[in-house]
Amino acid sequence: MSTDTPSIPEPLRILVAPDSFKGTATATQAAEYLAEGALSEDPGAEITLAPMADGGEGTADTFPGQRITLPTTDAAGRLTEATYVFDREAKTAYIDVAAASGLPAVADKPVPLTGDTYGTGVLIADAETRGAKRLVLCLGGSATVDGGTGILVALGAEPLNAAGFSLPKGGAALIDLDNIDTAQLNIRAAALEYILLTDVISPATGELGAAWVYGPQKGANPEEVKLLDAALTRLCEVTGVNPETPGTGAAGALPVGLLWLSTLLHGSSEHIHLLPGAPLIARIRGLEELIPASDLVITGEGALDEQSFQGKVVGTLAKLAENTPATLAVAAGKINTELPRGIIGAELIETQDVAEQLREAGARLVRDYRRMSTVQG
Repeated sequence: MSTDTPSIPEPLRILVAPDSFKGTATATQAAEYLAEGALSEDPGAEITLAPMADGGEGTADTFPGQRITLPTTDAAGRLTEATYVFDREAKTAYIDVAAASGLPAVADKPVPLTGDTYGTGVLIADAETRGAKRLVLCLGGSATVDGGTGILVALGAEPLNAAGFSLPKGGAALIDLDNIDTAQLNIRAAALEYILLTDVISPATGELGAAWVYGPQKGANPEEVKLLDAALTRLCEVTGVNPETPGTGAAGALPVGLLWLSTLLHGSSEHIHLLPGAPLIARIRGLEELIPASDLVITGEGALDEQSFQGKVVGTLAKLAENTPATLAVAAGKINTELPRGIIGAELIETQDVAEQLREAGARLVRDYRRMSTVQG
């Protein structure tokens, strides 16, 4: 008679690390709903939550600190309120460009030619007055193509034409840029340590640049795209910023203005850092260690397409999961691209209840993982 006791199967180890589902669920909410769905399918699973972001809308909320809300302006110059995160102990402010200068606020009437980032500059200046020494600017989701010149104006740097007159606001006016007057510059705010988190790798100009790729999403027609690209080219000529640098096309080429400003004040670019957002957030979240220790990694975003694998959360997690035991699973409102081999996908069901959508997707991804694991032995 055998005395061997049956082995108890190890619990399924699930890491839940989605991006936000813009307009419907924050990354934290999405993680909670997906985890609830996973647990409904496998109550014994060990769940770890790690809400993610890629430098786009919602990135600031993934950092700890006080939420600061103040009056500012949107991309169209209308009065609004915006919130950023301030970690007083670390003397670091986290600001989403989308908070003040984002697309949703001007969706009724896009402003690709005249929209500017002045409202974001107001938040930057406010953060400095509260004691910030470092500023993490999250660049995704902007409604502007102004090369960051709205921020420069908010900090006291004035773009001028050849006659010495101030340029109208917005990216199109930069076609007439001659120089930038810094006589009234807010030096304390301008001299902060800047970390610019990008969710794209686009250059500032050209066919893959800010105007050509993202201008149409911000309401620009083909002629306006040509004008904006020429205007950004002129900005790069005046500032001396290399327009081919990957990431300078983020947020309507916003990094161009700040790269020029920081280099002007410090004599080098040592105090400004242009970084892909998703890998940095993943490192902060400890995903480099958590993913290899997981059986299933569930992520998600609003719409999955080819760009999702180029600097976004899904692509970052897919790369980290390579050559590990973990299987990557993606929940998305729509899946508009063929998934790489070994990645499980689930489109959200048709309902107005986002919590129900994500719970159902979480449960379905666990079922699909179990089925795939059984087939593979």
